[in-house]
Formats: sequence, structure tokens, C-alpha cells
Amino acid sequence: MTSDTSLAPMQTVSTLSSEASFRVLTDAMPQMVWSTLPDGFHDYYNKRWYEFTGVPEGSTDGEAWKGMFHPDDQEKAWDIWSKSLETGDPYEVEYRLRHHSGEYRWTLGRAVPVLNSEDKIVRWIGTCTDIHGQKRLSERNEILSRELSHRIKNIFSVISSLIALSVKGHPESRVFADTLRERITALGKAHDFVRPHSESSEPESVYPTVQHMLEEMFAAYPAREDGRLTITGDNVEIDDQAATPMALIFHELATNSIKYGALGAENGRVEITITTSAEMMHIAWSEAGGPDIKKIPQNNGFGSRLIDMSVRGQLGGELEKNWDPKGLQVILTVPLKRIKR
Repeated sequence: MTSDTSLAPMQTVSTLSSEASFRVLTDAMPQMVWSTLPDGFHDYYNKRWYEFTGVPEGSTDGEAWKGMFHPDDQEKAWDIWSKSLETGDPYEVEYRLRHHSGEYRWTLGRAVPVLNSEDKIVRWIGTCTDIHGQKRLSERNEILSRELSHRIKNIFSVISSLIALSVKGHPESRVFADTLRERITALGKAHDFVRPHSESSEPESVYPTVQHMLEEMFAAYPAREDGRLTITGDNVEIDDQAATPMALIFHELATNSIKYGALGAENGRVEITITTSAEMMHIAWSEAGGPDIKKIPQNNGFGSRLIDMSVRGQLGGELEKNWDPKGLQVILTVPLKRIKR
């Protein structure tokens, strides 16, 4: 009995010591810290919480914390918190928290469960971090980026218009001018695909990929509508730096195919297949059903030089052409690190 009696006070002292250490530690942190019981009942907030919110101590215990959030954020935060309580998954959400000044400030809320030796949740420990400044800076940068992108898009339109006006005085240059305008249009489509978007202009695809970019580029081609131009394979994410040369490469291949190859024939077909290895992306362009290739072209025109400059100079890749009598076969190989940096 003596040993049992002496053990209880020792455990109590240990528990009190741990609780005191926890409070000292959390009060020293620059973040707001809180904890809950396993069922989500809030039973502790550190000093930073009360300094930030300005509410009386204990007034946000239980579920009263929900009233501190912006009305538009309450449902989302509660849904995510409820799911964490149900599954035991870590909790993370951004919401606007009412500051003691009355302003709602953006905050990052996080929480993780504390487990006992039987892997049962005995407590949740959470933090709130003021990210209002970073959030506002990010929003300003997004607005600036969209505005810059819009101006770049306008530049493409202005250049096309200037070319059209110039041709009126030099009709002998119309073929060259039309080709140049097509190339500028291809660049514009690539830029539009990878540019920053607002919620209203966001494309259906969540991430810009090579496959989706090519689908956008060739959407208006009759062969695409007829199923004679197919794009299959891996979805490889692409950034704005790689999209421009990639658009030029495939615009040139398509233009040449319309003039001399499968896309210019009634039953001609082009298959584009995208595959990846450990560090490389491979795109195969395969033509069939067009005019038979009698001989390998010897001249290296501007389009070919443009492709070579885009492949080697901007993408650090390689391009192989096989002039099969039944149709041109092209293999483009590019390091994945040059597709999405």
C-alpha cells in the first residue's frame, strides 16, 4: 500500500510538470498553438492566440472557435476538420481568422494527432500561422503576371496585324507573310496554354501537359476532327519556357506534312506518341497514307533550321528523321528537366 500511495503523487507531479513544460514551450512560439481532445473539443490555446484574436481566455473553447473564422471560410474549415477527426489524417487548411483589430487575416491552420502505444488518438496538437502578408503578395504577383501575359498576347496580335498591313504594299511577299503569321499564331497558342490564368479563364486541364498543348494546337485541323491525326501516350507537364520551342517544332512538322506529306492527302494519317524513360521524353511523329517519298530532301530550308534551333538550342534535345518511302518518321528526344524546370 505504501508503494502504491507514494506512486500516485509522483505521477501527478510528472503530469503537472509535463503540462507546465508544454505551456511554457507553446507560449514561447511565434505561432498560435491549440490542442483538442480526441473528439475535437478545443481545451487549450496559447498566449499568441489570445494576443492575435483579442478574445477573453476560454471564450473559444469547445466548438466556439468556428465563429472566429470568416463566414465564407467556416464551412470549408469545418468539413476538413471533421474529416481529420474521422480518419486521423493531418489537418491543413487556409482560412481568414478575425484579428483583434476586426480585420480578417489569412491564416494557415495545421494539426496532427498524438497517438498512444496502442495507436489511438489521445490528443490533437495544432497551430495557426499568420500568412496574410504572403497571401497578399502572391495575389499581387498573380495579377501582375496575368497582366503581363495579356500584354504579350496583344503583342502577337499586333505583329500579325503589322504583317498583314505590310503585305498590302508588297503582294509578292504574301506567301512568306502568311507563313510567318502562321508561326506567330502557333506561338500565341502555346503561350495562351501555359500562361497564368484566373479562375474564369482556367483551362479544363488542371496542369499544362505536352499532350494537351498539342491537342489545343491541332484542334482546328481537319485531320484531327476526322481522327486521322491522333495524340496518345504519357501526360508530361510542360512549363512556359519549353512550350514555345515545342509549339514551333510541331507547327513546322504539321506545315510540311500539309504541303508534302500525309496531312495533305485525303486518307493521310499522322500518329503522335509520347513516352517517357527515366530522364527523357520521347515523341514519335509517324506519317502514313501520304505520297510516297521518292528521295530524301537535300535542301535545308528555314523551317528545318528553325526546328534544329528549337530542338538543340532551346530544349537541349535530339531529333531523328527517317525518310521511309511510306511516310516520314520523326523521333524527338528531350531531357525531362528541360520540359518542366
